[in-house]
Amino acid sequence: MPSLQKAKDVLERLTQPRSEDATVPVTVSDDVRTQVVYEPDEPRRMLPFPHLPKKLRRDRHKHTLVSVFRYAYYDPAFKYFVEQVLDCDYLQLPKATKRTMELGIQSSSDYVCTPFKHMMGDWIEALELGADILVQVGGPCRLGYYGEMQEQILRDMGYDFTMLNFSHGIEQGYIGWGKEVLRMVNPDIAIPNGVKQLLACGHMLTLLDSARDFYMANGGFEREPGAFRRAWEGLMDAMRAAATKAEIDEAYRAGMEEMRAIPLDKPADPVRIGIIGELYTAIDENSNLGLDEKLMDMGVEVHRTLNFSNRYTHYNEENLRRTIAEYAEYDMGPTSTMTLAAAKKYAEMGFDGLVHAKCAGCTPEIDCIPVLRRISEDFHIPVLYLTYDTETSDTGLMTRLEAFYDMLAMKKAAKRW
Repeated sequence: MPSLQKAKDVLERLTQPRSEDATVPVTVSDDVRTQVVYEPDEPRRMLPFPHLPKKLRRDRHKHTLVSVFRYAYYDPAFKYFVEQVLDCDYLQLPKATKRTMELGIQSSSDYVCTPFKHMMGDWIEALELGADILVQVGGPCRLGYYGEMQEQILRDMGYDFTMLNFSHGIEQGYIGWGKEVLRMVNPDIAIPNGVKQLLACGHMLTLLDSARDFYMANGGFEREPGAFRRAWEGLMDAMRAAATKAEIDEAYRAGMEEMRAIPLDKPADPVRIGIIGELYTAIDENSNLGLDEKLMDMGVEVHRTLNFSNRYTHYNEENLRRTIAEYAEYDMGPTSTMTLAAAKKYAEMGFDGLVHAKCAGCTPEIDCIPVLRRISEDFHIPVLYLTYDTETSDTGLMTRLEAFYDMLAMKKAAKRW
């Protein structure tokens, strides 16, 4: 069977030792991360393995508790990766509390960025709950270097665990990354099934982002308060229960069908705001104090190009930079190009305003601010700059958002007259 031969080829490539003089493909970290899940420009073909011989079947589950830090709405994808790809037990963390942030602050330097502190609080609570392995997915900025520092801090605190840091091995390409995962977590992973499920996990990320986009654009106009939130939570629960690509697709279909059926009172020309900024803070509701929900509660149509699938699986730095050639000639950092490209796109589409969200000390996004001011002046679009740290007040944030919304609403009303 062709599919079986392909599976055997993958297995042989991952398990054979690499000679010292072998040529190791050197790739840029971001390029590897972009392609690890799947290649979006190629037809998505799920590898069919329904008739694998017994020795290759998924029967080597390792009862090890694996935990990933809390991040936005991606928990179902993290769970799927641990259970279906790594073939281990997933430790799902409860919702973060004030104590979570306090633990992160106490164990971190004052000078590291806020996401570092959020992660440290998550790691400590995970270890308290019995986690054996912590997964640090890294990041396109200095967050990609934080894994070693976080691991050392936790070991100095007396914790015994394994840190699976995705920043390791990726410089060797797919094979090096795969070998690192096998060595650190579960050497008995059934490779063909793992490859198949890894593609399905990437597919889930895309569907989660698509569903979230619909939710943010329409959730602020529901006739029955809470209807969208209930539908969203139902979709998330169904995604968490999925164990195959077919179940992922069914969860998405049912969830989107429920959200599309919710009655709306949406004006023909609502206030539209685009969220741009730093990858972690702009997406994660714990970090940005529920920015999406706050704007939706005001009756705003919210858009955010920045998400996992757009940053990693569909990302093309060169093409994006061409769209902002008059503003930036070079790549200024992790999400800088996306920030500027999204800002220009939203301005060209006639959006009413932009919210730039970042953590304190995020150098690439600080560099974006002068360029954003130029875009704001060229297109006459207001920009609200939000910087989050561990002391950011929810009340203060609401005051700024309400004032920004009132200004945009008055400006839109004046245009109609």
